[in-house]
Amino acid sequence: MRIYSKIDIGKERSLNQDAFFAGEIGEDIAFAVVCDGMGGANAGDIASQTAVKTISEYIVNSYRRKITIHDFLKILKNAILSANITVYNMAEKDENLKGMGTTVVVAVVKGNEVAIAHVGDSRIYLINNEITQLTRDHSVVQTLIESGEITPEDAALHPRKNVITRALGVEADVSVDTAELVLQDNETLLLCTDGLTNFVTDEDIHETFKQNDVSLVPEKLIELANAGGGGDNITAVTLTK
Repeated sequence: MRIYSKIDIGKERSLNQDAFFAGEIGEDIAFAVVCDGMGGANAGDIASQTAVKTISEYIVNSYRRKITIHDFLKILKNAILSANITVYNMAEKDENLKGMGTTVVVAVVKGNEVAIAHVGDSRIYLINNEITQLTRDHSVVQTLIESGEITPEDAALHPRKNVITRALGVEADVSVDTAELVLQDNETLLLCTDGLTNFVTDEDIHETFKQNDVSLVPEKLIELANAGGGGDNITAVTLTK
């Protein structure tokens, strides 16, 4: 498994509220966690870093021999629930952290099997001859698209495009979406925050994969996002079979 990653503050923000971790467990398991924090002052920064640390440690500590990808699906859900209550309790105890929260996308690859989970509008894509979004945005504009009130093209310019309907740490309970899939040879998973997808189209993301070695893709994607405005923090992590 080849893992490449890049994080950038962008061109307009003074604080990076994105956080991520990517690594391997043993010889045949790789995972990545990407979070995009929200909240005033340093709260979003704390929320994302806390979530990444909690989820990563939960995954590593849950490893055992003969673990299956279906086991990991349950582990990812429980890891996110654990991070949710940790962030929520921190905010409840500290007035300066009130209202903080974070998105999360996480993927575990074992052999050619994949378990994913997410909350919020950070995304996971499958890259092969096409680009396929594996996660569903928990956002106002996604709800409007699904109800037929706006088109995907309208969503890019909608005044509430950055408003999410679900986040980790905002409430005591959170609903986690999970899925399983099979990763073929030379296919890649891309985990990213909306600092990328709000400034680079899916088509341009796919074109970047086609034109570059995968080791260069995260850096190239961040260059594109900054060239497109760089209005947010940007994180891109790739896992390639």
